[in-house]
Amino acid sequence: MRLLVTGGAGFIGSNFVRYALGRDEVSELVNLDALTYAGNLASLADVEDDPRYHFVRGDVRDGELLDEVVRGMDAVVHFAAESHVDRSIDGPQSFLDTNVTGAGVVFDACRRAEVARVLHISTDEVYGSIEEPDSFTESDPLEPNSPYAASKAGADLLARSYAVTYGYPITVTRTANNFGPFHYPEKMIPLFVTNLLDGMKVPLYGEGANVRDWTYVEDNCAAQWLVLTEGVPGEVYNVGAGNELTNKDLTFRLLEALSQDASMIEYVADRPGHDLRYSVDTTRIRALGWAPQHDLEEALAATVTWYRNHEEWWRPLKASGASQRRGTGERPWRWLGGRDRRGSGLADPRGPGAPDRRRPLV
Repeated sequence: MRLLVTGGAGFIGSNFVRYALGRDEVSELVNLDALTYAGNLASLADVEDDPRYHFVRGDVRDGELLDEVVRGMDAVVHFAAESHVDRSIDGPQSFLDTNVTGAGVVFDACRRAEVARVLHISTDEVYGSIEEPDSFTESDPLEPNSPYAASKAGADLLARSYAVTYGYPITVTRTANNFGPFHYPEKMIPLFVTNLLDGMKVPLYGEGANVRDWTYVEDNCAAQWLVLTEGVPGEVYNVGAGNELTNKDLTFRLLEALSQDASMIEYVADRPGHDLRYSVDTTRIRALGWAPQHDLEEALAATVTWYRNHEEWWRPLKASGASQRRGTGERPWRWLGGRDRRGSGLADPRGPGAPDRRRPLV
């Protein structure tokens, strides 16, 4: 198999590149990455001498470059994306440019080159928030609540349109939160672990009640490979390990793993429009034969150990501002309130007791 991976220097992308190179059927792997702030070739230092591996620095919005790199490929996995919700709140434009326009350039280059299999990596955030005990299925409508999630939903719908309009199926996976090695330390787990290693407090949003489903990145890579090679072309697959935790519960598990206590928590203002709970039904991908292979506690412990042993990887990133707080929404606006279609409220960042609805400033 000749395989193109976009965004292969990012967190999940680099782990997937490593996973794919462990497969005998991969004869060539090209990694296309723009090396923006979260792209890091140090994450792939252990595979750079593999004769099957080639790195190309470039932007997925560059149509001429995409036409060149997809030529002759048997499969394309599209990871490249802006992915931090807080950054999307500060400025949505780069998310629209990369996640929607960039995806469109990739899809169209693949269509013209008649690439046999194309997998677009999306997120469970496109569905919005959902109340317990329900979980979203792949047929549920998309109701994203952040600019990031909206940009990914736009790309999902664009992928769908290629099957309808051109008869060219693009497969989509919607993945839950991942964790593991090489995770850029602006995200919750690597930020909290590295802060605690340095004796610094961890910034917990709001009351820490938001629920996320945590999947170890190696398990997610196995899921993506299975969908790429055995999934139904044009189908959508939810991916999640079923490890639902509140952010507060996760924080206490990390504190325990690093022999710290609740005094290391700093409660900070919540993110505007912060979805309360994500949960996806994974019946479809489990029917393909996938199941997570890593126990949550063991995987968290392994992740803590990795960051403890790889300071040379994360310290330069934090020194360059990776842990800076973003997405506070500090601008002239008024909360419109709102609830999702199954009753789960969206957090009002102005705090409890605020009026439910006001007109926006004009």
